Amino acid sequence: MTGNDDAVLPDRALLEQLAEAKQVATTFTGWDGGVQHVADESLQTILAARGAPAATRAQAQASLEEALLAPWRSALPPAVVVRQQHPAPVQVHLPAGAQPRAWIVLEDGGSMPLSIATETRETAVVDGAELEARQLPLPADLPLGWHTLHLATGELSAESVLAVTPDTLKTPPTGDRAWGMMAQLYSVRSERSWGIGDLVDLADLTAVSGEAGAAFMLINPLHAAQPVPPVEDSPYLPATRRFFNPLYIRVEAINEYGYLRAEDRTAVEALATVQQGVNRDARLLERNTSYAAKLQALRMVYQVPRSPSRTQQFDQFVTEAGPGLESFALWCALAAEYPADAPEWSAGLHSPQVRAKEEELAAEIGFYKWLQWICDEQLESAQRAATRAGMGIGIIHDLAVGVHPGGADAWTLRDVLVPEVSVGAPPDMFNQLGQDWSQPPWDPDRLAQTGYGAYRDMLRTILRHAGGVRVDHILGLFRLWWIPRGQAPGQGAYVYYDHEALVGILALEAHRAGAVVIGEDLGVFEPWFQSYLAERGVLGTSILWFEQTEDGPRPPADYRVGALATIGTHDLPPAAAYLAGEHVTLRDSLGLLNRPVEEERELDRAATARVLELAGSEGLLEADASEQETVEALHRLIARTPSVLVGVGLADAVGERRTQNQPGTSREYPNWCIPLGGPDGKPVLVEDLAANPRFVSLARAMNSALAAG
Repeated sequence: MTGNDDAVLPDRALLEQLAEAKQVATTFTGWDGGVQHVADESLQTILAARGAPAATRAQAQASLEEALLAPWRSALPPAVVVRQQHPAPVQVHLPAGAQPRAWIVLEDGGSMPLSIATETRETAVVDGAELEARQLPLPADLPLGWHTLHLATGELSAESVLAVTPDTLKTPPTGDRAWGMMAQLYSVRSERSWGIGDLVDLADLTAVSGEAGAAFMLINPLHAAQPVPPVEDSPYLPATRRFFNPLYIRVEAINEYGYLRAEDRTAVEALATVQQGVNRDARLLERNTSYAAKLQALRMVYQVPRSPSRTQQFDQFVTEAGPGLESFALWCALAAEYPADAPEWSAGLHSPQVRAKEEELAAEIGFYKWLQWICDEQLESAQRAATRAGMGIGIIHDLAVGVHPGGADAWTLRDVLVPEVSVGAPPDMFNQLGQDWSQPPWDPDRLAQTGYGAYRDMLRTILRHAGGVRVDHILGLFRLWWIPRGQAPGQGAYVYYDHEALVGILALEAHRAGAVVIGEDLGVFEPWFQSYLAERGVLGTSILWFEQTEDGPRPPADYRVGALATIGTHDLPPAAAYLAGEHVTLRDSLGLLNRPVEEERELDRAATARVLELAGSEGLLEADASEQETVEALHRLIARTPSVLVGVGLADAVGERRTQNQPGTSREYPNWCIPLGGPDGKPVLVEDLAANPRFVSLARAMNSALAAG
């Protein structure tokens, strides 16, 4: 060591100070319950991604000083998110002795004056100017919504976004406890599907399930993938989380399809016949084949002249979607034509080079905007079908954790994302090597500086025709596990977010949509996370296999009221396969275990046996029960919980055994490509459900169990 701060590495104490200032955790709890320390190298990489370089002592000290001064450089916070009945005061930073004015411009155009406290709470000298911090109280009767907070004094003027959010969301609009179906839509086909389940299949699925007594249909994320094949199979690694995947469009349900020229209609029917020929086939799903055929057909339908009223509807949709749709459609047009290493991507959305391409690709951009309009229409129709079938909630959409690093959001929203790291999870009991989801996270500071606009717009789109939303890994609204690119999942650190803002905005947009919110709150977390979400009216997730206490499986009466209770998830095999230990066999074959397979099997067998013993002690399971009877008994068991919602996997309802997704794998297992099938391996189509004995029997079991209280 030379003594020159330009060459000396920062000591651990300085790194920890800087990490605290930038909301980066320096320790975490391992899956074994022990405290783990984040390596210095990981901290330095993550701090640099947070805009606080710390490669040397001098850098770290300068970054720390800037982090502490940053709030003082703005008179108002860039965004203020408060609860309606209990709005926290806003801290403002003003020149010493200033006599400012403050007011709110409400969302409806009205104005409300405010009074700033005269008491100085703290002072600081910033860039040679003496500043003082004061409190700006907000009235408790502010209306819910998005307003603008203004401040002015002398030559200084400032404004910021003010979001007023509900204290808590109302309980689901079902009147009482309710059960519903959970399905991977792409896997649920009909005779008329083009090889992949689509939005008309979704409408029919809600009709059948609603008639059987289900109050909701929870589906996988429908986020858009790449604009042309090849496309990503995983619905949890989308190109964007705001817009929808045209793969799910039913071509024949488009209004203009009926006006195709005879030769074009014949061509579309020929494409459909080929794709429909695989619906009764048990082979793996082929998104690329289906989507390529659909795009051919969709381009033909797009050329059909629209009537004046249809043109007006399309134009209104584009106007309401705003610049976000324009940017996404531009990305689609570029991504369909240019490779990943093309200079257009590094040039950026607003560069002259890209704007020139925008004029050149105007026709293609129009096509991709039209696709989103068609998705919107068919989503609206599906939700109408759900409510018409008697579903109190209807369709619950799924919101993925993040986006593909080479996708639309990563390009159009690069100002609020962090490409230098990816999101994942530290090692846990079920994924003992940890997980790297390869997705760039939100930048907490930049998201706030932009008034949370990208986050708000994403929520609005997904809730537009929905009865609810499930937020995958909702703990990411509190903290996310950031992994430096190229490092192992265990070499990351937690970065904390403004959960009051993120959960509040989620509650506001869900309130406006009349939607229920379910948070997937599994994994390692701080205990207060769940109580906070419950306080805000966000339902949690309780999984039968994971609900354990020191004395064994949690008794059904002890489950949370504010939760969706289910047997499993899309990351686990269906119940019949789980009971047989097939998840252990699969993970062993893929090299995902950290301990000997026989030890893992024994632990799993013992845990499963205790759950079955619990079902038996509740009088729900006989010793000689069949597989179907055992699966129904487990569903009756979770129906005995006080949880306000109970979910039934469609795979369990028809006897499917195959796992849809195995975490920790990409190409090693055919994730997200398993068609819905029965115990015999043959496909089960939507038309088969109403007469499927297992489906009918399980629906009756759920109805009687919930009716019995």
